[in-house]
Amino acid sequence: MSLTLHFHPLASFCWKPLIAFYENDTPFTPVIVDLGDEQSRAAFLKISPPGKMPALRDDTRDCTVLESTIVIEYLAAHYPGPVELIPGDVDLAIKVRQADRFYDFYVQEPMQKIVADRLRPGDKTDPFGVEQARAQLRNSYAIIEQDMRSRTWAMGEAFTMADCAASPALFYANKVEPFGENYPAMKRYHDRLLARPSFARVIEEAQPYFHLFPYNNG
Repeated sequence: MSLTLHFHPLASFCWKPLIAFYENDTPFTPVIVDLGDEQSRAAFLKISPPGKMPALRDDTRDCTVLESTIVIEYLAAHYPGPVELIPGDVDLAIKVRQADRFYDFYVQEPMQKIVADRLRPGDKTDPFGVEQARAQLRNSYAIIEQDMRSRTWAMGEAFTMADCAASPALFYANKVEPFGENYPAMKRYHDRLLARPSFARVIEEAQPYFHLFPYNNG
C-alpha cells in the first residue's frame, strides 16, 4: 500500500489525519509508534528525524510528510475523496486553515500544557502557567460558543479540516477544563463531532490507551 501513517492512537494531533483518512475511506497502512521501545523509536526516527508524530510516508511519490495539518493538505491535494476537507474556493479555504490554526494553537496547545504539567515531578510543576492555559481555554470556549450558535460544523454546513482539528482539541480540552453548562452551543457541536463516524472510530481505536491519559475520567 502506498500510504503509511506513523502515529500513536492516544496522541491528539495524530487524530486529525486519522479523521481525514476515515472521512474519505482513503486506504493506508497504520504503524503505531512506541517511543518507549528502542526498536520502534529508532525505526520512527528514520522516518521523522525530529521525532514528531504523525508522519505520513508515500512510497508511490517517494515523499514523507510531517505535521497533522500538512498531512491533511497532502491528502486533499494528491488523494482527494468525496469529502472536500480543503474547500476549492480560495477564500473559504483560507478561513478553514485559519480555524484549523485556532484549534491547534488556542485549544490544543493550552490543553497540552495542562496535561504536561500533570506529568511533571512535583517540584517541577508550573501552577501559574497552568492557570494561564486554563484561562486561554475558557477564552477559546467563549469564541467557539459564539461561532457555533449559527453553524453545524466549524465553518458552516460542510465538514472540513477545521472539524478534524476541533475534534481532538475539544475532546481532550473537556477532560482538563470541563465545558460545564456555560457553552451549550459548543457542547452541541462537540456532541455532533462525537457522533461523526470517522471520529467515533478514532475514539474507539484509542480506548485501549486511555488509561495512560493522566486526566482520564471516562
